Amino acid sequence: MSSIEARLQSIYNTLDVRDSNQPEFKQAVTEVIDSLKPVFEQDPKYLDVIERLIEPERQIIFRVPWIDDAGKQQVNRGFRVQMSSALGPYKGGLRFHPTVNLSIIKFLAFEQVFKNSLTTLMMGAGKGGSDFDPRGKSDNEVMRFCQSFMTELSRHIGPDTDVPAGDINVGAREIGYLFGQYKRIKNEFTGVLTGKDLAFGGSLIRPEATGYGCVYFAKNYLEYFGDSIEGKRCLISGSGNVAQYTAEKLIDLGAIPLTFSDSSGFIYQENGFTREQVQQIIHLKTVKRGRISEYCESSSEAKFIPGKRPWEVPADLAFPSATQNEIEEADAEVLVANGVRGVFEGANMPSTPEAVDHFKKNGVMFGPAKAANAGGVAVSGLEMSQNSARLQWTREEVDAKLERIMKDIFNNSVEAAKQYGLEGDIQAGANIAGFLKVANAMIAQGCV
Repeated sequence: MSSIEARLQSIYNTLDVRDSNQPEFKQAVTEVIDSLKPVFEQDPKYLDVIERLIEPERQIIFRVPWIDDAGKQQVNRGFRVQMSSALGPYKGGLRFHPTVNLSIIKFLAFEQVFKNSLTTLMMGAGKGGSDFDPRGKSDNEVMRFCQSFMTELSRHIGPDTDVPAGDINVGAREIGYLFGQYKRIKNEFTGVLTGKDLAFGGSLIRPEATGYGCVYFAKNYLEYFGDSIEGKRCLISGSGNVAQYTAEKLIDLGAIPLTFSDSSGFIYQENGFTREQVQQIIHLKTVKRGRISEYCESSSEAKFIPGKRPWEVPADLAFPSATQNEIEEADAEVLVANGVRGVFEGANMPSTPEAVDHFKKNGVMFGPAKAANAGGVAVSGLEMSQNSARLQWTREEVDAKLERIMKDIFNNSVEAAKQYGLEGDIQAGANIAGFLKVANAMIAQGCV
């Protein structure tokens, strides 16, 4: 065993001891370290950096008590993991979902380090959330929860310290309540949250940014190989913000979105969805807060397949946009057998390591989440810039900047992969490009 391998094994052993009950976090760390081996072999000084980087700068866990509409006390658990401030204030979303735990928040925060670095903007990385489930709750219950959550979180965030955003189940409603409570507590109007309403400092294109950015990334990938996204039949999982705007941008570029899903199953339209039909889905999920199956009540074309993910439908491209590990190895085998030529991750780590290996072995274009879904945090960074300048850019200005950032992310990932003898491996290239920027900043700032 070489000295590099021995050091890496020591890092893995420490990870197993410290984080033995955190499988999602260990999965994310292992995937990154494995792809960084050529960097460590060329310059072992980076081993010290990765050893520090996998340990968060700060982990905050707190109680969130609130009163429901029946007057009964409820208690949830809140989290904020501040992973790295090497490149700027901590930056990353808040997720409200019953599955949220420390492992998931740490894996999301770790992924965010590389994603934020790739955008080229001055942002560190963090992630947070709660095991609170907004589904089925009244607006008043959601407001009371958000106010209690922010009462504690406000101690740990600020426009130059940590700037949270939305994630799963944290949309415009939740961001508004959180922002209002922060303003009330601090008696100041600052850009402490992104994803805000346009009326109080939000940015145009922010709701669309993750979905739009993922499609721009896919477009660059296809064009790199002399192909076009126009006419491609596309599978989309999820039916939230990322899925909705992935479909919208695919339609704008001439592609054909075929599916949407939620935890109950998926809907499929053989001839694809129109922009007007996507708007119906947006209304169903964001206003009515209904199940995806309800769309079939207004469409004779759509079929609802209960209890399944959409990966069995033959298509050209896939955009997993729901949640982590939603494409397992068996799903990857079905996708490849059905002719899918590209998988672009709109969600965070939606493909298991086994699924990713299967895609690579079969020559499938693979856009990893930390690169392909960086559009959301990129426009969050642009929102921070607008807030600092007390300005609001036009829709066209923000969209043009987003498209440019996604092109730069793709090109930087391609070049980093080439530099370390991994040409064509965009996943490794994204990890390397994101890591080197953070690592060099950490070395320059000393052992802190």
